[in-house]
Amino acid sequence: MMLFSRVRGLPVLTPGDADRVGAVRALTVDGACGEVTHVRIGRGRLRREAVVAWADLGAVGPELLVARPSGRPAGVSPHRDLVGSRVLTECGEARGTVLDAAFDPVTARIEAVLTTLGELPADRLLGLGDHALVVRTGHGHRGQGVPRGRTSRRAGAGGSA
Repeated sequence: MMLFSRVRGLPVLTPGDADRVGAVRALTVDGACGEVTHVRIGRGRLRREAVVAWADLGAVGPELLVARPSGRPAGVSPHRDLVGSRVLTECGEARGTVLDAAFDPVTARIEAVLTTLGELPADRLLGLGDHALVVRTGHGHRGQGVPRGRTSRRAGAGGSA
């Protein structure tokens, strides 16, 4: 298990001659399937960042990553930072902010998301967008059983039911 916060800043090397490509700037996540898909590598101020698919990493360790060359075209999904994202339920209720995430470096599966309000299991993730990380509430929808536009106070408001 690795934390996003521990991966950020790790050196990325090439296999064989171990040339330094750069340092991990961020991890790209597919929130719907709960996996790390790409590593974004900072290569210095005057050079554009490199993007490497997680599947193209030759080795992942606590002190470095090794990126092997890929013959695949770089079809990269847009990057959205998981860490720092607002957390909202599918009902629009705020559930804090993402502080960190734990993931399996072998499978790239996210195991848990650590938020300002506690830990969220990965099976609650629905998607990650520009605005927020959206998660399942883990229980019935708010107001379930009460028609939209009505409140439970109405029946006890003094009128006949």
